[in-house]
Amino acid sequence: MRRNRRSDARRNRERILRAAAVELTRRADVPLSAIAKKAGVGQGTFYRHFPHREALVLEVYRYEMRQVAEAAHELLENGPPERALREWMDRLAAFAMTKAGLADAIRLVTSAPGGPAKPGPTPVMDAAGSLLAACEAAGAVRPGVSPDDLFLAIAGLWQIDPHEDWEPRAGRLLDLVMDGLRAGAPGR
Repeated sequence: MRRNRRSDARRNRERILRAAAVELTRRADVPLSAIAKKAGVGQGTFYRHFPHREALVLEVYRYEMRQVAEAAHELLENGPPERALREWMDRLAAFAMTKAGLADAIRLVTSAPGGPAKPGPTPVMDAAGSLLAACEAAGAVRPGVSPDDLFLAIAGLWQIDPHEDWEPRAGRLLDLVMDGLRAGAPGR
């Protein structure tokens, strides 16, 4: 019986996180009661998992970052490293553009005096490191490129207006970055 309760609790938590990711992306100040309703859970269940807005917003951010990071490992398992890196950058761009509202929600909860600090992008940086190491080992990118270097190179993504037709522009930017990563690669 206890195991069933734990699995129910995990499923409820996942439903809350999925609903919150959608709703917070649409509107940074969405009422928590609306998220609970979308998730199909009662207020008590909701607040047992997330006692306040800050806890929910930061956990949604971590959850979404894990999804982006896990995509890197999946892509590496299913194709050559160079293609995996480029496809992962496309997924990162889609995340950045479609989650602009979530970024607003994070700013709201972390900018309050005494509020929590914004969590770092560690899983995503680790994923970028794995992709770059695989590409370097395959001779597909220049040696010595760090995850920090990659994120500096793609920083222009965050300057694109997510409400416009962002995909062609992001694609061109990421193609330029890939061209730069390939320049000087031993396998070229």
